[in-house]
Formats: sequence, C-alpha cells, structure tokens
Amino acid sequence: MKKIINTTKAPAPIGPYNQAVLVGNTLYTSGQIALHPQTMELVLDDIKTETKQVMENMKAVLAAADMTFENVIKTSIFISDMNNFSEINDVYGQYFDEATAPARETVEVANLPKFVNVEISMIAVV
Repeated sequence: MKKIINTTKAPAPIGPYNQAVLVGNTLYTSGQIALHPQTMELVLDDIKTETKQVMENMKAVLAAADMTFENVIKTSIFISDMNNFSEINDVYGQYFDEATAPARETVEVANLPKFVNVEISMIAVV
C-alpha cells in the first residue's frame, strides 16, 4: 500500500507528482528546489540561501510523514555547477549528524527545473 504525503509547508508540486510517497516504512521524496512554499517564488539570493531553502522544504516533507533527517538513509543531490559543491555541502551538513549521515551521491547536471542551482531528493525509513 502506498500513502501519498503532501504538506502546505513545502512547495506544491509543479507537475504530475507528489511531494513524497510512503510505502511500508520507507519514504521516497520527490526532488525539492528552492521554491518558497507560501509564495512559490524561487529563493536564489546565493547558493547557501538556495540550499537552505531546499533543505527546509525537505524538512517539511519529512515532518509531514512524521520523520526527521535522522530517518534519512539516502540522498541524491543534483547541482548545475560542481564549483558550488563546497558551499552546498556546508549547508547540507548542518542538517545531519556526520556520524550517522545517510549515503549520498552528488551529480552535476546540465539543467534543473526552473534552471535552479540545486535539487535534493531523499529516501527515509522509520
């Protein structure tokens, strides 16, 4: 059985998908970009601010499934410029305990939705 997870505390989907799907004890999130959930405007002041908005959006999606970053076992980070990796990693790292941080891949891509600089998705378990 799958349960659809949606919250108004994260940006509404901009296509035919949901913010997350819970199957058994595993949560699969859609990628989050730096859309402000109330205004649906992009937060692109700088790469650290953009990444923080992405992580706050993901935090809201996890909370809607009664989870936190402690439940995350895998993340995928897509970035448009690998030169931003260090700053993205600095912000991302503030949300995890390094000793129990999830597995992760970081991939540079040609373009992302709305031409943002970073998109992050996660898998979490209870």
